[in-house]
Amino acid sequence: MLKNENIICISSIDWDFNWQGHQEIMATFAKNGNRVLFIENTGVRAPNLKDIQRLIKRTIDWFKSFKGFRNEMENLYVYSPVILPFPYSRIARWINNYMLVKPIKRWMEAMEFYDPIVWSFLPTGTALDIIDNIDKKLLVYYCIADFNKLVGNPKKVMKTESKLIRKSNLIFAQGKVLQDKCKRLNDNVYISPFGVKIETFKEFQHMPDKVPNDIKNINSPIIGYIGGIHKEVDFGLIKFIAEVYPEWSLVLVGPVQTDISKINSLPNVFLLGKKDFLKLPDYISKFDVAIIPYAKSGYTMTVFPTKLNEYLAMGKPVVSSYLPEIETFNEKYGSIVYVAKNQEEFARCIERAINEDNGDLRKRRIEVAEENGWQNRIEQMSNLIKAEIERKKLNRAARWKENLLDIYRVTRRRLVRVGLICLLSFVVFLKTPFIWFIASPLKIADQPQKADTIVVFGGGVGETGSPGKSTIERARYAVGLYRQGYAKKIIFSSGYTFRYNDAENMKLFALSMGVPEEDILLEQKANSTYENVKFSKLILDKNGWDTVLLVSSPYNMARASLVFRKLADRPEVIYTPVSEPQFYHTEGTIKWEQFRAIFHEYLGILYYWWKGYI
Repeated sequence: MLKNENIICISSIDWDFNWQGHQEIMATFAKNGNRVLFIENTGVRAPNLKDIQRLIKRTIDWFKSFKGFRNEMENLYVYSPVILPFPYSRIARWINNYMLVKPIKRWMEAMEFYDPIVWSFLPTGTALDIIDNIDKKLLVYYCIADFNKLVGNPKKVMKTESKLIRKSNLIFAQGKVLQDKCKRLNDNVYISPFGVKIETFKEFQHMPDKVPNDIKNINSPIIGYIGGIHKEVDFGLIKFIAEVYPEWSLVLVGPVQTDISKINSLPNVFLLGKKDFLKLPDYISKFDVAIIPYAKSGYTMTVFPTKLNEYLAMGKPVVSSYLPEIETFNEKYGSIVYVAKNQEEFARCIERAINEDNGDLRKRRIEVAEENGWQNRIEQMSNLIKAEIERKKLNRAARWKENLLDIYRVTRRRLVRVGLICLLSFVVFLKTPFIWFIASPLKIADQPQKADTIVVFGGGVGETGSPGKSTIERARYAVGLYRQGYAKKIIFSSGYTFRYNDAENMKLFALSMGVPEEDILLEQKANSTYENVKFSKLILDKNGWDTVLLVSSPYNMARASLVFRKLADRPEVIYTPVSEPQFYHTEGTIKWEQFRAIFHEYLGILYYWWKGYI
C-alpha cells in the first residue's frame, strides 16, 4: 500500500455524494498515512436547471469552509471550488485558472504539499488545467465511465480525454471496453473495477432489531435494488415485473434523480429514498433477489455496476440486464450472475434465482465479493503506482543526457520566440505609424479662445534641478497664449521638486518672458494629474473662474479631461496642448521617450479607473 505520499484527487463527484469508489480510495490512502487533497466535481458539462441545488450547496460549502478548503478527516482535505461551470470554454478556463488553480497552489505551498501524485476521475479541460499547472510525481487517470455518452457535445470531451490519456503515466479502467478505448492512445492501462467495502458487510449480523422499519413489514419475496434511481434504470422493465407478478414486492433504495412517473403509483413498488452507506447491508439482508435493471444505452454498455459486489457480499442472488462487463465478470466467476436480454427473461431469471438459492451458492457469492474487496483492489493499484514511480526514477537516471538536451532545446525555442516577439514589437511600435494610431485618442486639442485663466500642468524637473524640456515647452506656450490676450492670469500647477519646485521654475521662466508677477498663481502640492486637477480647481473656485485654457502635453489631455468630468461640471475646460512639442509628432522614427510617455498615459488611465478617479 502507498505510504507517505501527497495525493491530489480530481473527483467527478462531491465528497458528500453517495459513497463510491472516489471517497473509498482516497479515504483508504489517507488512513494509510498519505496526505490527500480531494477536489470536488468541477463538472463534465455545462449546468442546467437541475443543477441549481448542487451549485447552491457548493457555494454554501465554500463559505462554511476556509477559502473553500476543509479538513474532512485525518490527512484528508476537501476543496469545494466556486468556478465558472463551463469545463470546455477557453474563456471560462482562462478565468478559472485564477479562481481554481491559484488557490490550490497557495494551499499546497501553505501545507508544503510538494511533488504529489495527481489522480483524476475527470477528463475535462478544467481537469487538464489543474494537471498542467502542478508539478507532480505521477499522473493517474481512473477511467470509470464513457464520458462521451454523458454530454451533449461528445467531441469536446473526446478531445480533452484523449489529451489526458496520452499524458497519463498510469491508467485504471472500470472494464474491458474502457481499457480497449484507452489502449488506443496509451499502453499502460489496467482493468480495475470498483470494489466493495467488504468489512461493512462482514460486520452485518442478521438481527430483527437491525431491520429498518420502512422495509420490515414489506411482504416477501422482495426484489431489491440499491443505488441512484437515474435515467439509466429501465423503468419499463420494473413496471412489467410489478404488473405481471403482483405478489412480488419491488423495493428501490436510493435517491430519485429522474422522472419516475411510470412506477411511483404501482402498489407493489416501494421507493425508500437515499440511505446512509453503512445502513445498506440492513436493507440488502431483506432482499430475496437483488437486481441490476439497466436500460441498454451507450453508457451502460461500458459501465461496471458497483452494487454487484455489494449484493454478492451479502450472499444474495443477482439478476442483471445484459451488460458487457457483467458478461466478462461471469466468464471469470462461472456465471455467478443471472443475465437477461429482455423483460420476460428477466422475470424468469428472478424466479430461478428464488428457487435455486441455497447455502453453497450464498457462500460462493461471498467468496467472489471478498476477492473483489476494496482492500485487495487498492493494494493492487498501489503496487502498480509504486512500480511506475520506480520505473520513472530509473528511466530519468538512464536518460539524464537526453533530458538535459530536451531542456536546452525547449529553452532555445523559448528564447527564439521571445527574440522574434521583441523584434516584431520593435518594428511595429518604433518603425511604423502604428504607435501614432494608438496615441491619437490621447490627444484632445480645442481652438484657443478667451478664458478666465490659463492652467499649466508641470512636466517635471531635470536631474540638475533645472526645468525639463517638457516644462519649458508648456511654460513658453502658456506665456504665448497670455500675450495673445486669451487670459489675464496663469496658474502653474506642480508639486514635483528635485532641487527646485517645478511650478517655481515655470514662474521664473514666465517672469523672464515679461509676465507680471501679480498675474501668476502657483499650486505647489500636486504630484499627479488627479491632484493637478483637484488642487487647481480649488484656486478656480476661490476666484470664481468658470472657463480655463488647459496647457499640458498632448498625451496627458485625455486623462486630464476624464478627471475634470469626474470631479464636477465646472469649470468649462478648453484643452490647448502644446502645439508643436518636441515629444509629439507623427513623422519619422518614434523615440523611446515618446513610446514610454504614451504607454505611461494608458497605464495611468487604467490605474485611475481602478482607483475610481475617472
